[in-house]
Amino acid sequence: MDKTLKLSAFAAAFALTMGAGVFASHAQSAEKMSFFITSDGGGDGANFGGLKGADAHCTTLAKAAGSTKNWAAYLSTSMVIDRSSGTPKVTNGISARDRIGSGPWHNAKGVLIAKDVDDLHSDNVNITLQTGLDENGNQIKGRGEKPNQHDILTGTDSNGHFSTAGGDTTCGNWTKNGKGSAIVGHHDRVGLNKSRNMISWNSAHGSAGCGEADLPRTGGAGLLYCFATD
Repeated sequence: MDKTLKLSAFAAAFALTMGAGVFASHAQSAEKMSFFITSDGGGDGANFGGLKGADAHCTTLAKAAGSTKNWAAYLSTSMVIDRSSGTPKVTNGISARDRIGSGPWHNAKGVLIAKDVDDLHSDNVNITLQTGLDENGNQIKGRGEKPNQHDILTGTDSNGHFSTAGGDTTCGNWTKNGKGSAIVGHHDRVGLNKSRNMISWNSAHGSAGCGEADLPRTGGAGLLYCFATD
């Protein structure tokens, strides 16, 4: 084999080795990932077809990124009062913090987000513009960027419980794409002021509506927090 052929063969083998290494590294990162922000919304505003549909959205994106874990969207549902039978029947809401497993959770680059549920809802939580990555390890645009996408749908209070504030706080338990509202958090921890709620990752304010065109009005894109439950 002449020198040129030897060099070509070496280059090809090196490229294959490097490619295999990159693939292995990506696969390892995907398997370690246990938290991400969705890279896109469901395409129908805040209507995901309920919690089941939101969980499926998380799972689909995670699977495409190479994850084999089970996933849940960090969403609460509202209390429902059924008066159709004459005697009111109350169904309590579901709290986001009760749906996401026990942790710890790491982002797509292996950075620790929180060690457990209490840590996640403490001042120690490590969700920021730099660490709140999507399933592919990319940053989500924050306040000051175009378009601002820092409103992440949650429907929760700051402790991760379903809201008792009254009114619609979950866009009809994630089935509305028109009138209504949902509580959102700011993944970049930036707001119009530095009050605790305006810089909260999970409970900053209500959305301007539930439709695909409504969510961007306050800086959202229908994105969700997703957590691995196992």
